[in-house]
Amino acid sequence: MTPTSSSQRTTILKVQVGSHAHGLAGPESDQDFRSVFVIPTTDLFRLDFKYPATSWKKGDGDEASWEIAPFLSLALQSHPLILETFLAPVVKTNDWGKELQTLFPAVWSPQKAFDAFIGYAKNQRTKFLDKKDSRPEKYAAAYVRVLSNLCELLETGTFTVRIRDTPLGESIVRIKQGAYRIGEVIDLGEELTQKASRALHPCPHQHNIQQVEDFLIRIRTAFLP
Repeated sequence: MTPTSSSQRTTILKVQVGSHAHGLAGPESDQDFRSVFVIPTTDLFRLDFKYPATSWKKGDGDEASWEIAPFLSLALQSHPLILETFLAPVVKTNDWGKELQTLFPAVWSPQKAFDAFIGYAKNQRTKFLDKKDSRPEKYAAAYVRVLSNLCELLETGTFTVRIRDTPLGESIVRIKQGAYRIGEVIDLGEELTQKASRALHPCPHQHNIQQVEDFLIRIRTAFLP
């Protein structure tokens, strides 16, 4: 079996992410995208089938791509980068992509979102304190941003991708520009972590795995020649 070629992949959703989507872009900021694609269903029937790995492509901007099934599996784990893909500004889509976006309430659950977002935030904090890539301000802003997203998600059922438009927006802009004290960033992160913890247990939201599976079955059927 030869690997599924990119020409056999149908992109159903492509969105802009990163600093341009967050409202934090500067003159040096790259364009970042994420996309979801579907492979022909007959590929799944081959003996040596393996889902295409997450792919990274550089061109007019960096683009990360997932096949629909691995993407939905990560979505059900409430991974922050995956959940953001449902809500980010759309660059390209079709009817399947539009329906995929409507699955956002079905894929996330409060406890998994809390665990995933907190884990991602801790990773960003470590990079910030270690001054990774000599760009600590990038990771400091991401640390605060993802915790703010988590609080909003648990309180409202969704979150604002364009973080600049939120009450913490100007603070995050200032942090991204390097105008911060380390203690200030850590204190703000701890404050948001505690806020998310308080919002977790009262959050009534429940995911709907059956709705997600029904969508996957229908799209697999549609892509079966």
